[in-house]
Parts: sequence; structure tokens; C-alpha cells
Amino acid sequence: MTRTTTTPAPRAGRREWIGFTVLMLPLLLVSMDVSVLYFAVPFISAELRPTATQQLWIFDIYGFVLAGLLITMGALGDRIGRRRLLLIGATAFGAASLLAAYADSTATLIAARAVLGVGGATLMPSTLALVRNMFPDAKQRGTAIGIWTATLTGGIAIGPVLSGILLEHFWWGSIFLINIPAMLMLLLLVPLLVPEFRHPSTGRFDLISAALSLGALLPVIYGVKEMARDGVTAPRVLVIVAGLLVGALFLHRQRTRAYPMVDLALFRRRGFAGSLAVNLLAMFAIVGFAIFTTQHLQLVLGLSPLRAALWSLVPSLAVGGVAPAAAALAQRVERAYLIGAGFAIAVLGFVLLTRVTPDSALWVLLVGASVYAGGLVMVMSLVTELVLGAAPPDQAGVASALTESSSELGGALGMAILGSVGAAVYRREVLDGLPAGLPADARDAARETLGGAVAVAEGLPADLRDVVLHAARFAFTDGMHLAAIAAMVAMVAGAVAALVTLRGVQPADPTALAAEPAGPADASLSPVSR
Repeated sequence: MTRTTTTPAPRAGRREWIGFTVLMLPLLLVSMDVSVLYFAVPFISAELRPTATQQLWIFDIYGFVLAGLLITMGALGDRIGRRRLLLIGATAFGAASLLAAYADSTATLIAARAVLGVGGATLMPSTLALVRNMFPDAKQRGTAIGIWTATLTGGIAIGPVLSGILLEHFWWGSIFLINIPAMLMLLLLVPLLVPEFRHPSTGRFDLISAALSLGALLPVIYGVKEMARDGVTAPRVLVIVAGLLVGALFLHRQRTRAYPMVDLALFRRRGFAGSLAVNLLAMFAIVGFAIFTTQHLQLVLGLSPLRAALWSLVPSLAVGGVAPAAAALAQRVERAYLIGAGFAIAVLGFVLLTRVTPDSALWVLLVGASVYAGGLVMVMSLVTELVLGAAPPDQAGVASALTESSSELGGALGMAILGSVGAAVYRREVLDGLPAGLPADARDAARETLGGAVAVAEGLPADLRDVVLHAARFAFTDGMHLAAIAAMVAMVAGAVAALVTLRGVQPADPTALAAEPAGPADASLSPVSR
């Protein structure tokens, strides 16, 4: 009988860790660009005078393009080289940042934000796929992915704060110029520190599949976000249905091609589909509930935008070490149980948030937000590791892109569903507390949103102002409570899904890797250039 021995995976050294640190630069900036415009809108509006529709596109075009191109760019990186795609993306991101900073028209700014989305779609899956290749040792890779997750979530939180600080001293274009030095550093250091990885035996790049993936993701995410903003309408539902139909065509094409853009066999690997579903549920809660904490800070507690942004950093700082700690703990504890525990921790955070009222101290909100964010960051880091571990090394790019696509879809669904739950409660309850003598137009504005109620109150006498604010703020927190309960239900579903689908799954299972076809495909995944 021949005994099979498993050769320990090589451990990364100082060079790889320094290269990994450099890779965190684009990830931080791409995640910051999701939120960096929050405080700049008044300045952009004053100078460029966009219409209401154009202002929405200035905000949304970046996320739409990024989400729509993630799978395409992940597959492209697997074919032409992940480092090469990273450098192309960094060049595009830097050039688009310069164009956005000095945009002299709304159309130019929207176009620049679209190109930033293209650059972001190349950078995000490239960085995560390179982590998969640079850290073959599971323990080191878990630590690296934990840091990657913390950087991604931290960038979204830092964006508004950095924007506010820059706008205190410089013009609005400065929020884009900060990208350029980092991208130049990336272009200089990555060729020296990060090896190239590619898998040439994957056939020609399929432009039709790329168009179908874009045609599937963009309408779905657009429709969901529009419903989150303005409610459910027949055209928005039709847009989503159209995207799903295109998605069915995309899946059919992948099933019938010899070299598909997305190998559907990935979804038959243990832990892959379950990890994507769990990641979607985590993002559903962490993104969907963020609007409630932000509005509570600004419109219920009355903090200035910059003070609200600074206080909103507290949960991010509080959970900064959670992801690496979870990776270390996963060396001794079953990952499915840890993921279930992360969801349970998030439930505790949401329970605390159901106790928040307009009269509650600030720390109650911050502790609740920190607890649920800590639990969900723990979940996200562990499932990201499982996704990459379940995928063969040659498909790390598309696996990374699928992970980030599930994050985008989960966030959009969270904003739509949790936002709708909170808005429905607010609209129902606020009317009972509004004074009878309030004009009809003011009553309608106050009923629509908490922000509308605050704006109405500013123009009223003191006694009426207090009544309107009291009614609106209590109605808002009641809506926040029901949204927190809805998030709890999603967290319980996530815990159950983790325990059912992920129990016994380990990242980079040696038996799974041993089953990969040997030959040129495997050799091509070694570093091809330095």
C-alpha cells in the first residue's frame, strides 16, 4: 500500500507581506470612493449645477459600473494576468481621478466617475485573487484575508471623514486628487514586490459572456437601488426581471462553452455557493442598516455632518482587529461554528439597537452598531477565505469577483428591504403625532422622510417645531426598531445556512487541490515574473 503524503504549503516571507501591504492601497481607495462624495454634493451642486437626475448619477454611476464589471474583470485577470490587470486598473483609476478633480461640467464628472468604476472593478478582484496566490499557506492566507476585509470596510467608513476634512481646507476636487499619489506608488512598487499569476489555458476571452454578465447585473442592482430610493413600481420590477432573464442566458452560455467565463462547476464545490449566500446576508445587514445609524446621528441627535462622520468611525475602529482575530481563532475552531457565532453576535447588536430612542445616550447607538458590525466583519472575513479556498488557484480571479458581486447585491437588497421596512413604519406613525394645524404641503413633506420633517420644522414657530421633531424622531426610531428585527431574521437565516452548508468545509482542502488536473495549467500558476 502506498501512503500519500501531503507537502506543507510554502509560507510567504517578508517580500510577500510588503507586497500585500502595497495591495491594500488600491483596495482602501476603491472602497473610500463609494462614500467620499457624501459631503461634497453641496459644493459640486454650487459649481456645476447638476439637475436632480444628474446628481443621482454622479453618486450611483460608480457603484453601478463597478458591480456590473466585477465578474468580467475577474475572469479577464485569470487570463491576462492578475498583476497586469491591477496595473491597468491603477492607471485608469488615477487618470479618472485627475479628470474628476478638474471636471468643468456635470457630464465630465459623470464620465469620470464611470471610468473610476471600471478601474475599481479591475482593482478589487485583482487584489483578492493575488492574496490567494501569494499566500498558499492557509493560516497566513486567513490572516491576510482578515486584513483585506478590515481594509475594505474601513475604507467605506473613512471616506466621508476624509472628505469632510479636505473640504474644510480645499475645493471639492481634492477628494479625487488623493487617489493619484497612491496609484503612482502602486505602479512603481507592485512590479517589484508582487509576482504575476495567470492561467493561459482558459481559451479566448468571451466578449458575449462579458456583455451578458453586464446586462444581468446592472439592471438587477439598478432596479433594487431605485426601489430602495423611491419604492416599488412596475417599470423597476420589469427592469429587474429583464436582468434576471439576461442572467439566465449568461448561465446557459457558461454551461455550453468549452472555456466558460464562470465555470459553473465552482458551485458544486463544497462550501462555495453556501459561502456566497452567507456573504450576501452579512452585507444585507451591514449596508442596509447603515442608513439608520447615519440618520440617527445627524437628524435625531442633531450632530453636524462632520461630527456625525467622526462618531460613525467608532464602530469601525472598535472592530478593526476582529477579522484577523477570527482568522487566528479559525485555526482551532470549526469555521461554520465561528460564522454562526458571528451572526449571533450581530443579533445581540441589533437587539441593543431596538432599545435606542431619541432620548437615548449616544453610546447606546455606538455600542449596538459596534457589536453588530463586529459580528458581521467576522462572518465576511471567514466566508471570503472559504470562497477562495474552495476555488482552484487558476479561478481565483473569478471567485473573488463572485464574492464581491454577492456583496454588492446583498448591500443593494439590504438598502431596499430594510429601508422600505423603516420607511413604512415612519410614514404610518408620524401622522399621528403631527399637529392638526400643519399645512397640507408641510404635512406631506414631513410624512415622506425624517429629513423632510426636519426641514419643515426649521420654518415653524418653536412650539410647533418641537411637536413635529418629536413626532418624526420617535416615528423614525420605531421604524429603525422594526428594521433591526428584520435584520435579526436575516442573521438567524445566515447562521442556519452556515451550519447547514459550511460545516466541515476547510479552505484550500488538500484533497480538493489534489483532484485538480495536473500539467501546464498548474505550472502556469506559479509566479511567471517578478
